[in-house]
Amino acid sequence: MTSNKIRPIAICVFRHDGRILVAEGYDPIKRQTFYRPLGGAIEFGEYSAATIERELAEELGAAVVDLRYLGAIENVFTFGGQTGHEIVMVYDGAFADRSLYDLPVIEGTEDDGIAFRAVWVHIETDAATAPPLYPTGLREMLCEL
Repeated sequence: MTSNKIRPIAICVFRHDGRILVAEGYDPIKRQTFYRPLGGAIEFGEYSAATIERELAEELGAAVVDLRYLGAIENVFTFGGQTGHEIVMVYDGAFADRSLYDLPVIEGTEDDGIAFRAVWVHIETDAATAPPLYPTGLREMLCEL
């Protein structure tokens, strides 16, 4: 986020029993935990759907099926005291391995070797008390479906 470039990313919303799977993040400057669906940066020459498949294979060792494009969100934000700007391609999808839906927490590893946790959250009932869901506008997009 130190460059002044727009970053294209793709994220996937996995749904189960009224919940979605999100990675837990933390902004040390804001001292704020937040949630964001799994995904990552679109590489040059890569279609955004392929980004989802690659990122989930790399981070969780999981295969994704039934990808469906939901829309795009432009996201200008601050993280760690730095301004970021993303174009977020949002997908709905499912895990090929259905046993992942039974896990309350899924452990993953970012491409830089940093471990992360993904948890299932209710996007409607947890809206007032849960950490913020990013990108901004995602909750509204999902509630309109």
